[in-house]
Amino acid sequence: MKGVLDLFSLEGKAAVVTGADRGIGRAFASALAEAGADLLGSSRGPSAPETAAAVEAAGRRYAHRQADLRDRDAVSGIVSAALREYGRIDILVNNAGCVARGAALDFSESDWDEVLDVDLRAPFFLSQAAAREMVKAGRGGKIINVASMLSFQGGVRVASYTAAKSGLRGLTMILANEWAVHGIQVNAIAPGYIETDNTAPLRADGKRSAEILARIPAGRWGRPGDLAGAVVFLASSASDYMTGCTIAVDGGWLAR
Repeated sequence: MKGVLDLFSLEGKAAVVTGADRGIGRAFASALAEAGADLLGSSRGPSAPETAAAVEAAGRRYAHRQADLRDRDAVSGIVSAALREYGRIDILVNNAGCVARGAALDFSESDWDEVLDVDLRAPFFLSQAAAREMVKAGRGGKIINVASMLSFQGGVRVASYTAAKSGLRGLTMILANEWAVHGIQVNAIAPGYIETDNTAPLRADGKRSAEILARIPAGRWGRPGDLAGAVVFLASSASDYMTGCTIAVDGGWLAR
């Protein structure tokens, strides 16, 4: 039987993190590397040297795949790139996402489609491609989706984002049901209000930021590093009997 700390080791594992170039994705890549995993990060733009440096500082290998998750061919290419680089895929973190803001009465079809493509369709087909390889290898695996507080709540002015993140929570459960027999655990992390590019407009709005902070029992915006422990837990053997769950890391937002 493994010791408690050994349960969290990712030595010998290969992980894929989408949206690894900044914010939460970079924090995930760094944390998984510190736990022992080699990384393939993907992003819409070129590789971010800061992410590579963080992974390599932990003594692990880092490779990058530029991919626009709105492009269906690019999605399958991410898993293929990980297999070419490391010969395996043990962990997939569907982190990349986008948001469009606007009143539902005026919301455009293009804003709807882009958010659903990136935040829901791409995680499904990436998970499918990764799971096929995990089943073929016979070692099981871990798939981690990045959900949201709006997987539980409606929010305002983010119709496509709420729909996508609510769908992602449901997708997490159905994939967990179907793939548990193969030793694949599928779980999700629902970040609270974290200091990222996506929340920059909210933090810049003094009134809205104050309203948000007033509801967070922890009394502060979250930081990307606050999610590091959750992703290592869900990527490791420590969570082998946990699947289909969405863990909120929100400073107490949902408890309020």
